[in-house]
Formats: sequence, structure tokens, C-alpha cells
Amino acid sequence: MIVLITKIKKRLSITALSMSAEKKAYPLRIGADVLDAVQRWADDELRSVNAQIEYLLRDALRKVGRLKPADELRAARPRKKD
Repeated sequence: MIVLITKIKKRLSITALSMSAEKKAYPLRIGADVLDAVQRWADDELRSVNAQIEYLLRDALRKVGRLKPADELRAARPRKKD
């Protein structure tokens, strides 16, 4: 059991590192009431606040035609490095 958990943690760490290398950090100023609402929503969806904000932005961009399906798929899947 412990070995399995350790292997899973290593895979998650590697995935997180590869994903973070492709994403850019951006400081966001947001009102406390909006952040609280996003936090509650993220908790309901079992997401982090950051993942919830990215989900909301992608959804809004897709709805207004600013995010093409190919762009979305490419951004959502980390590239495999040979």
C-alpha cells in the first residue's frame, strides 16, 4: 500500500512539473466576495481555486469564440518530451 501511494505521488509530481512548465503565472487582484464565491464553487466541483478560475476563463472564451477547439485541446494536454 505504501509503495503504491509513493508511486502515485511521484507520478503526480512529474505531471505537475511538466504542466507547470507550460503554464504562465499571473498575479490576479480579485474582490474578496468574488474570491469567496469562486472558492465555494471550486469546493463543490472538487477543484482548486486556480483550476476553477482557469475552467471559468476557458468556458467563457469558448462561448464567445475566442478559444478555438484545437487551441483548447493543445493547452489541456501536456506535450510529451522525447
